[in-house]
Amino acid sequence: MAPDILDSIRRTIRDVPDFPNPGILFKDITPVLASHELLSQAIDGMIENTGITEVDKVIGIDARGFIFGALIAERLGAGFVPVRKKGKLPWKTRGIDYALEYGKNSVEMHLDAIAPGETVLLADDLLATGGTAAAALHLIEEAGGKVLGSTFFIELGFLGGREKVSSAGPVHSLITY
Repeated sequence: MAPDILDSIRRTIRDVPDFPNPGILFKDITPVLASHELLSQAIDGMIENTGITEVDKVIGIDARGFIFGALIAERLGAGFVPVRKKGKLPWKTRGIDYALEYGKNSVEMHLDAIAPGETVLLADDLLATGGTAAAALHLIEEAGGKVLGSTFFIELGFLGGREKVSSAGPVHSLITY
């Protein structure tokens, strides 16, 4: 991706101090999502970074990962699979509990979402500590999917999430802080 386009995307991301808790500097991506041009360029960049041109399924993590994942799937001519918070999917699911910094969370995926041997790309808006992405990758592998890699719009590199997901394939981020 051209450096000037990446700079434009980076400048459009809004910093929101003390959200959702005091001491957190939230990276608000909604101004990028609101721009057709920047969103399109971000999707192109996320795909370009992976080098992947063919994949059976793109997995998007609840909730902003649905935006990136669905758009990437459409561009690659692939199916889209949502990984959602527990209790949000309407059919039979497989799930996993995972640890957060304080407490636990759970994600689920439909049992028939990925057939054994299908190639998969994981897409999400943010790689922070890596817990949710690692849980999603576990569900993909449990279903028999072959993970080709993961792509993130933003990576907070100082939180070390890459280490939790890199064993499942190459990890790509469009913007790293």
